[in-house]
Amino acid sequence: MGSRASVRLESHGIYEAWTGDRRRVPQILEFTEVVPARLGIEFGCVVRLRGYKGKVLDWRIAHPPFRDRQGRRTPDFTGEEHVRTNDYAFYLGDTVWEPCADKLGDWTMSVACRGEQLAAVTFHVVPDSG
Repeated sequence: MGSRASVRLESHGIYEAWTGDRRRVPQILEFTEVVPARLGIEFGCVVRLRGYKGKVLDWRIAHPPFRDRQGRRTPDFTGEEHVRTNDYAFYLGDTVWEPCADKLGDWTMSVACRGEQLAAVTFHVVPDSG
């Protein structure tokens, strides 16, 4: 990256429902690292990147060991994101789904570029007391 490249964890916590539109990041509702295991709650982070246009980000969501419908342990969620502008906001997040109880524990969301970790945040999904 050039000498003017910068990365900032802009926000993290609970967000409005995300539509999947990569051009618009969801609105933050609460800054937090503790997330109640409530069906459909959206949580994650927004990473602001400057000077990364044309680069490829590697993202990972490391989650508790829950199982898929066939009973196999679900691997961490991973993917790539192509940075399209010089001032780019990248949202990385997930929701809690049924059964909520097996989603309890630590969820670490991280973003890297060319093997260098740029940002990471760990959320603690806890039983919903409300």
